[in-house]
Amino acid sequence: MSDAPAPPLTAIPPDIKALADYERRAQAHMPPAAWTYLQEGTGDGVTLAANRAAFDRIGLVPRVLRDLRGATTHIELLGRTHAAPLLLAPVAYQRIAHPEGELATVRAATAMGIGMTVSTLASVTLEEIAAARQAAATELGTAPAPLWFQLYMQPGREASLALVRRAEAAGYEALMLTVDASIKRSGFTLPPGVEAANLRAARPTQTAQPLGRILFGTPLLDAAPRWEDLAWLRAQTRLPLLVKGIMAPDDALRALDHGADALVLSNHGGRVLDGMPAPIALLPAVAQAVAGRAPLLLDSGIRRGADIARALALGAAAVLVGRPQVHALAVAGMAGVAHALLILRTELELTMAQLGCPTVADLAPDRLLTAPTPVEGEPFRHSPRA
Repeated sequence: MSDAPAPPLTAIPPDIKALADYERRAQAHMPPAAWTYLQEGTGDGVTLAANRAAFDRIGLVPRVLRDLRGATTHIELLGRTHAAPLLLAPVAYQRIAHPEGELATVRAATAMGIGMTVSTLASVTLEEIAAARQAAATELGTAPAPLWFQLYMQPGREASLALVRRAEAAGYEALMLTVDASIKRSGFTLPPGVEAANLRAARPTQTAQPLGRILFGTPLLDAAPRWEDLAWLRAQTRLPLLVKGIMAPDDALRALDHGADALVLSNHGGRVLDGMPAPIALLPAVAQAVAGRAPLLLDSGIRRGADIARALALGAAAVLVGRPQVHALAVAGMAGVAHALLILRTELELTMAQLGCPTVADLAPDRLLTAPTPVEGEPFRHSPRA
């Protein structure tokens, strides 16, 4: 009996009605090692679980008899109109889930009018992804959806700058610097035919450690990005610059002082430090500190359109979705990703309608009931209008 994963489906099964259904099916369509790499969190998985539990502790308060004529999910973000306050988060090595990888994902995003953030560690070059977006938009007769590039700082600034220049030349509209994942464990070995396509010309990273050293004092830790690297990057490009991995209010303010145009609250999907709180739990404090100086985006744990509404009511301008795009990609390729995005957009519109919110701006804390701590059975607490 073969242990090979099942091939992608050619039609969406009728029993797929939520992102959880894609997750349930995806394991059968991915090699076991790739599935483990995609799904795992660090440590005991406490933070991974907390990302979902935090949303489940936020109740929703319907408001009735509101005028919903002309309702829309459109937002303006970083000088661009978005069809919904939703983007695809940067997820590496998407060819571990489907032969077309990021090419299928960007076509789906374009079809649904949803922005995509391309990872430095994409398994297809950033230029090929940008070309696929343009080709899909031309075929569909629509404007290309927003396209951002996520940057991991490379060991040398010259290599980082080369990636920035490639993204600019290919038509990417914003840069997202990830600052929370330069130090993390990963024992995953890429399968044959999958690579970090954007880094083909990069020199291999030095893995030998000085005698007696574990992490401190090693080249890996010494090369981790610092505040001066953010300031340097800001000076190198005119593209809007987002900083991903912000959790503390003080760090949020410091990032803005160093030139960030927007911030992404994220714990990297529970993959870097176990014991971190869910970003949604810290969103109100960061929003209060930032006080409207820059848009806040939220990553980690989004699985329902109602989650998007919760995040926006607490101060986010938009959210990013990570693992679910790969679940859908593994199950049914481009059609799966497009369907997953349709599910989220449909759920968001249904939630907004029930909450009496014809626009994203109408989502406010008075639509929420919150339980401040994860104590089982604790009653929800009403959140007054800010």
